[in-house]
Amino acid sequence: MHDKVETVTAIPPAAGWGRATPRHVGIIMDGNGRWAAARGLPRMEGHRRGVESVRRAVRAAIDLGVSYLTIYSFSTENWSRPPQEVSFLMGLLKRFIRNDLAELHANGVRVRVIGSREGLDPEITALLNEAEVLTRLNKRLTLVVAFNYGGRQEIADAARRLAMRAAAGELDPAHISPEAIRAELDTSDMPDPDLIIRTSGEQRLSNFLLWQAAYAEFVFLPQHWPDFDRAAFESALVVYSSRERRFGGLRPEAEKTGS
Repeated sequence: MHDKVETVTAIPPAAGWGRATPRHVGIIMDGNGRWAAARGLPRMEGHRRGVESVRRAVRAAIDLGVSYLTIYSFSTENWSRPPQEVSFLMGLLKRFIRNDLAELHANGVRVRVIGSREGLDPEITALLNEAEVLTRLNKRLTLVVAFNYGGRQEIADAARRLAMRAAAGELDPAHISPEAIRAELDTSDMPDPDLIIRTSGEQRLSNFLLWQAAYAEFVFLPQHWPDFDRAAFESALVVYSSRERRFGGLRPEAEKTGS
């Protein structure tokens, strides 16, 4: 495989390493429930503390020079959770937008939301639209919120749109290429992620940016998401900066020797 799987245990924070900073970082925010259970707290408290980690991640991304930060906030599969938990998560999203949007805007953060909005609570849809419209011209950091998002569904939706264009005679099926599919994805105007971080020690993508992550580097951190802080972010970037990304090619010295 071209992507290196590694679990970070104890790597010291970076001290302004200034090299190989990823342009786009995706984060699978995992472990809220386990964090709470380990402390004898309700799962909802874990989710509430997780919002604080989102704030820390955004500030760190700005300080560290990351241009795009995509957070996996709610997957299409998360609707299967208990209704009380889903309702609590929806409430957290509403409060986050209402309480943090002004600060995000003041700090030059552009908010983008990917995922389906079909069937969502109209109040949530309005808040998502408001966040995108208000911040659309900001350039310091693009915060991409993957909400009601699933990578397989995103690819299926892209394929369906291409099929409809082909059926209407607008597109020759022979011309359907990876580039054509990419143009139909929610992230068509963004660079693919260079680095994907997952907290809580789990080592899987869980339907997150499946197409876009083809050549991403993966770093799996042992911390549960509520414990994620700038030091953890920097640790992941240290690992990333040590990787040699060849995108299926060879090292320069290997090209010379043919090995």
